[in-house]
Amino acid sequence: MRKSFNVILLLMAGIMVSGCGGAGRSGTEGAAGGNRLPEWALGGFVRPAEVNPVIQPDPRVKFFCPMRRDSVGWMESDTFNPAATVKDGKICVLFRAEDNSATGIGKRTSRIGLAQSEDGVTMELRHDPVLFPTEDALKSYDWPGGCEDPRIAVTEDGTYVMLYTSWNRRIPRLCVATSRDLVNWTKHGYAFQKAYSGRFLDLKSKSGSIVTKLDGDKLVISRVNGKYLMYWGERMINIATSDDLINWTPELDENGELKGVVYPRNGYFDSALTECGPPAVLTDKGILLLYNGKNRVDAHRDMRYPAGTYSAGQLLFDSEDPGKVLGRLDVPFFRPVDDFEKSGQYKDGTVFIEGLVYYKSKWYLYYGCADSHVGVAVYDPEVETPGDSVPETTEV
Repeated sequence: MRKSFNVILLLMAGIMVSGCGGAGRSGTEGAAGGNRLPEWALGGFVRPAEVNPVIQPDPRVKFFCPMRRDSVGWMESDTFNPAATVKDGKICVLFRAEDNSATGIGKRTSRIGLAQSEDGVTMELRHDPVLFPTEDALKSYDWPGGCEDPRIAVTEDGTYVMLYTSWNRRIPRLCVATSRDLVNWTKHGYAFQKAYSGRFLDLKSKSGSIVTKLDGDKLVISRVNGKYLMYWGERMINIATSDDLINWTPELDENGELKGVVYPRNGYFDSALTECGPPAVLTDKGILLLYNGKNRVDAHRDMRYPAGTYSAGQLLFDSEDPGKVLGRLDVPFFRPVDDFEKSGQYKDGTVFIEGLVYYKSKWYLYYGCADSHVGVAVYDPEVETPGDSVPETTEV
């Protein structure tokens, strides 16, 4: 029986490093059909039968938009890319929703809604969004594209920190907001605005994953080497540190440029990009980061998976040297397999992970399905389960 995953002990077995440094596929992880995960990884995750998607668009839900100055069906077209946390004994999912103001990825206005669940599956949705473009100091960042793709973590004293993409349809910026109740949010602006005298003010940035730890039965934000730390980025994974969770400083390399610690790999499921997923988890084996990988569309892609597919991988970093990779999955532990994950705005197939919670002794993973719906998958540490199967035949 698989051992429990917790902050004191991830697994007693010795670490099994897979794919570190671009090593070739080997063992059961890379075998056709099989996908046994290494001991340091989390999962596998199982989609509960007949419950997905758990959040879907609803054209009947409207609110008065201060940007449009009109009533808007704010979740009319798509609901996807969710963050998740636990509050007052319930799972709380904060999801991106799009109106019907345009057609095409990135052309509608996005707002962030809130849903609650006592079982992780049945969702009670709040009528109005909780974070959206309005007449505030973030107008130049948020208008007209809105607020996208949240990741959420909580401090030990109960302050929720949201990292989200502010989209003015010119430059996507990684921004910070905080709340005590998940409904009323204070926007603090661009995460890197004070770093290096504003050098990165116009940097295209997104996808911030703050490092957390499992404290009892709750994931809380943790310091690493005396600092708050987040992995962030899309084309490559970078590191940033902070003293206050609001102002973040990206790490630079010896040439004074952004220090990338993980890059896409030709011939693998993450050949096009590596984009950070839910908040990372500090374990006794290292820092575990779940991330989103996109397959290329040319001859350098992983031929076993469809071109352009978004799947999910895992990385293990050294907790003393957070830029040092100890382990990396060579095949995704989670990939588009169901119809609702391959039909929607993004028909090439997308499972885009952003929310991870520990709840009633199980792990709940919330993800966007083809940029159109929200799904959930569950990992029970008491049940040994493989990752999603590796295709038996080569995709063409």
